[in-house]
Amino acid sequence: MTKLELLKKQQDSLKGEIVALLDDYLIGSIGKSPSMSGHNLTTKVDGKTVTLYARKAIVPKALEMGKRYNKMWELIQKLSKVNWERLNLENK
Repeated sequence: MTKLELLKKQQDSLKGEIVALLDDYLIGSIGKSPSMSGHNLTTKVDGKTVTLYARKAIVPKALEMGKRYNKMWELIQKLSKVNWERLNLENK
């Protein structure tokens, strides 16, 4: 198997993993301030950082969704690296 074929296989695998994470993800971080009784979600909206109140009941799911986003971001970075390698190999 050639280097190009291996990269294509790796690219397909990464795409599949990314697609699997697309359903339930959340951009931002869940935190709890010592001065507040509840949790909050800090995220960007229209380029500005905002903090939204998060009910206690949704905190576990929101944390899980945040982890899914972080994993997806790591996979996208890996995919970009593979794409760059393929581009260079295909255009020698």
